[in-house]
Amino acid sequence: MIGEKMIALAKELYPINRSLTGEGVRETLRILKRENPELEIHSVPTGYKAFDWEVPKEWNCFDAYIITPDGKKICDYKKNNLHVVQYSIPIEKELSLKELQKHLYSYEKLPDAIPYVTSYYNKTWGFCISENERKKLKPGKYKVVIKSELKNGELNYADLVIAGKSDKEIMFSTYICHPSMVNNELSGPVLATFLAKYIKSKDNYYTYRFVFAPETIGSLVYMSKHLKHLKEKVKAGYILTCVGDERAYSYLPSRYGNTLADKVALNVLNYEIKKFKKYSFLDRGSDERQYCSPGANLPFCSVMRSKYATYPEYHTSKDDFNLVTAKGLEDSYKLYTKIIDVLENNFYYQTTVIGEPQLGKRGLYPNTCSPKTNYELAFLYRNFLAYADGNNDLVDIADIIGVSAYKLIDVAKLFLKHGLVKVV
Repeated sequence: MIGEKMIALAKELYPINRSLTGEGVRETLRILKRENPELEIHSVPTGYKAFDWEVPKEWNCFDAYIITPDGKKICDYKKNNLHVVQYSIPIEKELSLKELQKHLYSYEKLPDAIPYVTSYYNKTWGFCISENERKKLKPGKYKVVIKSELKNGELNYADLVIAGKSDKEIMFSTYICHPSMVNNELSGPVLATFLAKYIKSKDNYYTYRFVFAPETIGSLVYMSKHLKHLKEKVKAGYILTCVGDERAYSYLPSRYGNTLADKVALNVLNYEIKKFKKYSFLDRGSDERQYCSPGANLPFCSVMRSKYATYPEYHTSKDDFNLVTAKGLEDSYKLYTKIIDVLENNFYYQTTVIGEPQLGKRGLYPNTCSPKTNYELAFLYRNFLAYADGNNDLVDIADIIGVSAYKLIDVAKLFLKHGLVKVV
């Protein structure tokens, strides 16, 4: 059920032409705000400096196409917004096929796909076309039309903060700057939207912060506004991207792989998923580049399905709803809710009795011992208590005894209820 709602939101957002800036970003944020009205939309002007970067001019595209020598319209932006190179300057002219070829982009390895190409910081223009269509082009005069604007405007981003008992924060960041692609773009904002709904339905220990911003420049802008606060308050952070397909899960660590975010992610993946691809921080490519940079050093890692830049459909028109499914989105949602639940219960536990407590009188240990007695749960209880010495948090105990921290949540709650452990 939740997967169907997620895929419906993705399909609503799919046709919108998003880029670093522009009306497509604003329209996307308005829809996301409809889903979570507490979402706050912000802006910074063209020329705003975020550390070593500067917000570029705002770009909007209204139409783009090529007319072939025989009068056929191709590379029609209104049919697929990937056809125009992002940030193309306006142009209307005739030119030869040889001249046109310098401004065409195709992808030989996926010959029937339209590639995704950008030129944010270099004034140029271009069209993206499938390799198969490109091969059909014949010599002659071609008319190229791009109706776009580059103007002093603004870059938009949004955040949502859900207060918990503690002012310590868990942060989720996702990006909203790619046009019609589903796994590499929409799966992240959609997952963030529904995780926020999940968190709002619960009584939480942590405060949760969600950020929706254009990749790279957006996260830099956000840090330029909030870095001191983030460094003081954020205990774990996750980049939400590429979470919609049904292929193997992927894990990309923080810079040193030693944060709470890494620790929880790895335990949940190891015991709830078991088979996943583990990458190095050297394989990074999304906003962990900014959040984990030495000057920021925020505790971010990523849990994905097919990692960006590793799957065939990446940055092409084939990153569509044949690749991303309701099941893929829902499975990622379930995995992240487990990560959240572990974080919410990841306290340091200490036993309140000396020696093993008598579990039998509390109905927590078999009172009849025979060859047929099942001791599995009882041994789990005893193992938990053996390492609940005040020096280990929930994930530490789970890793030591070789079980999922998610499955220890109920054990910890049970012992707290019986007064056999306390949080220290």
